[in-house]
Amino acid sequence: MKSKIFKNLDQQIEILESRGLVIADIDEAKEILFRENYFFINGYRHIFKDSFQGEMFLPGTTFDELYGMFTFDRNLRNIMFKYLLIIENNIKSIISYQMSKKYGFKDKDYLDPKNFTQDAMKTRQVKDITSKMRRQIRINGRQHTATMHYLSNYGYIPMWILVKVLSFGIVSELYTILKYEDQLDIANFYHLDVETLTIYLSILSNFRNLCAHEDILYDHKTQKKIPDSRYHALLNIPMIDDEYKRGKNDLFAIMIIMKVMLTAEEFRNIAYEVGYEIDLLEGRVHTVPLSKILHMIGFPTGWRELVDLK
Repeated sequence: MKSKIFKNLDQQIEILESRGLVIADIDEAKEILFRENYFFINGYRHIFKDSFQGEMFLPGTTFDELYGMFTFDRNLRNIMFKYLLIIENNIKSIISYQMSKKYGFKDKDYLDPKNFTQDAMKTRQVKDITSKMRRQIRINGRQHTATMHYLSNYGYIPMWILVKVLSFGIVSELYTILKYEDQLDIANFYHLDVETLTIYLSILSNFRNLCAHEDILYDHKTQKKIPDSRYHALLNIPMIDDEYKRGKNDLFAIMIIMKVMLTAEEFRNIAYEVGYEIDLLEGRVHTVPLSKILHMIGFPTGWRELVDLK
């Protein structure tokens, strides 16, 4: 089995230059590689190549362009993460309100199996998810300030406090085991059907984890796809075999979800912030057209129109 060996900064520069990358300031490039990690920056090389498998950069590609793509993705990831956390907090608040109102505020009450779907096919799932929630009570009960306060003073942790220590993944799973009438009440808040909200939460959780771990965002795609929406049609997104080419399981799908789940002001803000980063990138990258980058992140040419669509 082949093994990767350590390459010092001079060797890293030599590799990049041997593949056709133009480096105007070697010292600055070394500093960036040392600070940011060669592996992470080189992860953006594919957009500057003729083919995914090829080794050579497109003629004229500069280190500044490669690093520009890296910083664009970082800034985009930070923007997305900020608004994903808003949605995460919202859905946690809504679910905890729904369950507390109907089933009580003590964990022994709201975690009673009879409060969840009675579908025999989901019995194991109900047990698994409620066990995860109880485990979070045990783990965080004496560690997190809010949970410790309630345990010490009242002897239980209400649902609206527990959700603070639950991951988005657990909360998205929790929605799938609620009784249908509870799912419907929550989905109605967003003017969605239950199936669509279930898919939305799963995809949001996937992107949220990616952002939290600082993985490459711009070309990430999920296995699940969001249902067709009126926004796909209004933006004239092209179709292949009766399926929209963009905005289904890519970053633009997240924008469509956010259009639905954020307030109008919040969505206007994220669209402005994302647009600002795209404009900056356009002024920094010249070897590949902006249309190619937009295609990779799933954004249609007129994506900014999404802000004013009803």
